[in-house]
Amino acid sequence: MKKTIQILLKLPEYVLILAVLFYWASAGILINPIAIGLMALLVFQIIYKNQILGLIIPSLLIIICLYMLLALISEFNEFPTFNADAKKLLFVGLLFFISTMTVSVIMVYNYSKTEKLN
Repeated sequence: MKKTIQILLKLPEYVLILAVLFYWASAGILINPIAIGLMALLVFQIIYKNQILGLIIPSLLIIICLYMLLALISEFNEFPTFNADAKKLLFVGLLFFISTMTVSVIMVYNYSKTEKLN
């Protein structure tokens, strides 16, 4: 059980890289400076484990995800009935943003510890 928790605490950066890759692929732009910058920032964080950056990145992601959840709810409310498209929008959007926020909270927990990370 303890090993499972240790593995889960090391995963947030890698899960966020997958989220950036998903964003990059869904944007449909090969040279996407935002995705490239996010990817470089996360790779830098994995290599150097900077504690300040490790708190700033997930804090910004949580704020952005909360804003995007409001946009998701607004878009969902434009559907006149709860049909298959509304269901797909709601479940995929909620899954993506809630998982990103969960990973960000885990990352805040990891980097808010006072001892130096290994």
